[in-house]
Amino acid sequence: MRKVVPVLVAVGLIVLIAVGFVGFQVLDRYMPTKERADLAEVYDVSGDETAILYNYERQEQTGIYENGQTYLPVSWVNDHINERFYWDSTEDLLVYALPDQIVYADAETKGANGAPLLLVKDDEVYLTLGLIANYTDVQIQTFDSGDGRRVLINDWGTRNIARVKKAGSLRVKGGVKSKILTDLAEDDTVTVLDTMEKWSKVASSDGNIGYVENKRLAAAESQKFSGNFTAPVYKNTSMSGKIVLGWHQVTSQDGNNTFDSIVAKTKGMNVISPTWFSLTDNNGNYRSLASKDYVAKAHAKGLQVWALIDNFSADVQTETLLASTATRRRLIDSLIADAEKYDLDGLNLDFESLKTEAGVHYIEFIRELSIPCRQKGIVLSVDNYVPARYNSFYNLKEQGIVADYVIMMGYDEHFAGGEPGSVSSISYVKNGISGMLEDVPKEKLINAVPFYTRLWIEAGDGSITSKAMGIADAKKWADNNQVELTWQADTAQYYGEKQTNDGAWFLWMEEERSLKEKMNVVRQNDLAGVACWKLGFEDSAAWDSIQWN
Repeated sequence: MRKVVPVLVAVGLIVLIAVGFVGFQVLDRYMPTKERADLAEVYDVSGDETAILYNYERQEQTGIYENGQTYLPVSWVNDHINERFYWDSTEDLLVYALPDQIVYADAETKGANGAPLLLVKDDEVYLTLGLIANYTDVQIQTFDSGDGRRVLINDWGTRNIARVKKAGSLRVKGGVKSKILTDLAEDDTVTVLDTMEKWSKVASSDGNIGYVENKRLAAAESQKFSGNFTAPVYKNTSMSGKIVLGWHQVTSQDGNNTFDSIVAKTKGMNVISPTWFSLTDNNGNYRSLASKDYVAKAHAKGLQVWALIDNFSADVQTETLLASTATRRRLIDSLIADAEKYDLDGLNLDFESLKTEAGVHYIEFIRELSIPCRQKGIVLSVDNYVPARYNSFYNLKEQGIVADYVIMMGYDEHFAGGEPGSVSSISYVKNGISGMLEDVPKEKLINAVPFYTRLWIEAGDGSITSKAMGIADAKKWADNNQVELTWQADTAQYYGEKQTNDGAWFLWMEEERSLKEKMNVVRQNDLAGVACWKLGFEDSAAWDSIQWN
């Protein structure tokens, strides 16, 4: 019996130790850690780097803390919160176009605190937060003391806000073993970003984003946040009624002499756009065919004159020409001088076949040109392709803000060198207008219709060619060749074909009935107007369809 007691004691000790070990393991597993997180590691910054959190999401790019303030890369600013900061890398110049003036800054420009407004480092330009805030309608909060420098930028709007009802810790991840970002005191408020079963992802008032236990939060409530930013107002020069514009293709001074005969065929037209100005080089020079007599005749007939400028010359690389602030300024000054010299009512930009890299420069050109146009009452209209992913850099939304009118060239659905088909089917027009209206207000949108079609020829060897034909000539061709035309509901056009010894001919006819269908779409969408390419291609019946009444 005496030997049994020590054995029982030993067993008891072993059990006690085992229970204690298991208890320690359990306690260690569920006991909240008090270890603090390294904020620099959490926000992945070091030295003078500053993390950017936009709408509470960590961005790939970082800012810089220098001169006692935070700077953000202009490329990030352009992509996310304000595309109007324009950096001219050829002249090392920052440009910001307002409705009534242009603001410039370079590396030597100082802010009110004496520090530079911008920094140029490693092929990137950085803008001070103060400069960004002056022109951008967002909420900006900086946390630039200590490690883990960061700036929180948020769009205004509705957020879910919760009160902390029981003090606790905000952790890097959901779980008591996750390191602590910051402490949450009772009655603090947090922004609730996501709610899970036991934890919520929140943003604290000291600029940390992490996880807190749901039991520590009161029910979230939706609150609306807004700032006191005053957005710039872009006043437009608009016509009082609906627009009926006709483009007059003028290729020489003698072409101006056709004004009387061209206009005599029209009905209800109130704007004529002669193709007078053509860029000739990358220095902002252009050929001019403008005529004071032409303008005087047009005004006498109650027509406004919107002179067109194009970039069609092979000697012009638009991405090069418009990338220079000095060149843009020279071109704009010349255009405004000619507008005043010839008493023009408006300018019509027809810049086509732009490369993607030209987009940002083209939009800046439109912004800058709009300023003197706005000040002098000169109508600024811009021609555009039917919207598609490949031409999105034309930036219809910005055009719809700064220009007076945006014109959709609702044709060339099928074009020379492509597959045979309609130049402008009804679905092409409907879809194009619908796409344009996503970015352009209806009171600024003009739909352009074709006064032409294409005759397609498929040779015996399968090769395909085409030639443009005006409405009048296309009708004559169909009659002379005894082509039977059949109405197609899907294109809202007459279609005809003819087999010959030389191959097959195909024609999707543009005429008064198809134009009326397009005009109905324009009316249904209550657009600002209709434009027609080009005067002289039409017959008298076409104008009966291009009427608002």
